Amino acid sequence: MGTIKAAVCREFGKPLTIEHINLAEPDFGEIEVELDACAICHSDISYAEGAWGGPLPAVYGHEAAGSITKLGAGVKNLKIGDPVIVTLIRACGTCPSCSEGKPTICRTPRDGTGPLTDADGGPMEQAMYAGAFAEKVVVDQSQVVVIPADMSREAASLIACGVITGVGAVVNAAALKAGQDVVVIGAGGVGLNAIQGARIAGARRIVAVDMSEEKLAIAKEFGATDGVLGSSERPWKTAFKAMGKGADAVIVTVGAIPAYDTAARYLAPGGKIIIVGIPPSGALSEYEPGILAAVGQGMIGSKMGDVVIKRDIPWMVDLYRQGRLKLDELISGRWSLEQINEAIADTKTGAAKRNLIVFNRS
Repeated sequence: MGTIKAAVCREFGKPLTIEHINLAEPDFGEIEVELDACAICHSDISYAEGAWGGPLPAVYGHEAAGSITKLGAGVKNLKIGDPVIVTLIRACGTCPSCSEGKPTICRTPRDGTGPLTDADGGPMEQAMYAGAFAEKVVVDQSQVVVIPADMSREAASLIACGVITGVGAVVNAAALKAGQDVVVIGAGGVGLNAIQGARIAGARRIVAVDMSEEKLAIAKEFGATDGVLGSSERPWKTAFKAMGKGADAVIVTVGAIPAYDTAARYLAPGGKIIIVGIPPSGALSEYEPGILAAVGQGMIGSKMGDVVIKRDIPWMVDLYRQGRLKLDELISGRWSLEQINEAIADTKTGAAKRNLIVFNRS
């Protein structure tokens, strides 16, 4: 067992505390990864604010990259020194979901209590199977993908959640075809990647909807053909005008209930809503199911872009290396672990695309 520095949530809605905690040795099938960078996702913030509950104390963070430093027994096709992306997608490989090629909804829970304890040996939650607001993590081998040694770890960390979620929602969940039209509601980190996914998939029109004119301008840099201010009167009318018809897919990347209440208004007959952003527990949306049935529309949830990480992440890494997937441009700021509360506050303003916690080993 080793000691690491981590940002710990001990009370929902309060600042995270920087503590030295204990990290267990890798168990069977597990690896230890020393982290170079971890991006701050809005899911981490929502968890820390208590939106979805969960045990405390906890270490959040799940969008990371680093190098393998230790191997547990039974680890295959990985070695010490390998640079890897670390995801929260822990997959057993044998349950019904994994067997159907859906590892993001693996049905096998983790055995045991996880690798973290506090300085006194008390239990501590490794949130989302990652706990990456820390210098090192111990994760299952199924959660990582090896990347090229010369790839920026900062850029690589973004792929672990925001990129696979946004791109995957379009390519996997919506199965968007070349020439189709898409509306992306929310031009934050995940929304920008959904826009990139639509561009890569060959969408005809990509309409970004957001409450910020500044974000709409950024959305066009990532591939949106049109921008619609969500606060305008009947924004779906403006989107229809831009496309000449309704959308084949509407990707909702925010957890705001009004976005879900109006999402169906953007759809063409036969179109579908892809639910990506997660509202707080207990929040309800309203829609008229008769209309969806009458014109063959649909609604589906997409967790982590429905990705298979060993298949999809190498593809995205290659797109980045070709210059077709923007990653460096997503980075808004770099912060030390000690500055994590400032980084979270900056993220909550809505101005940042992605803020990074960068670990200094000097």
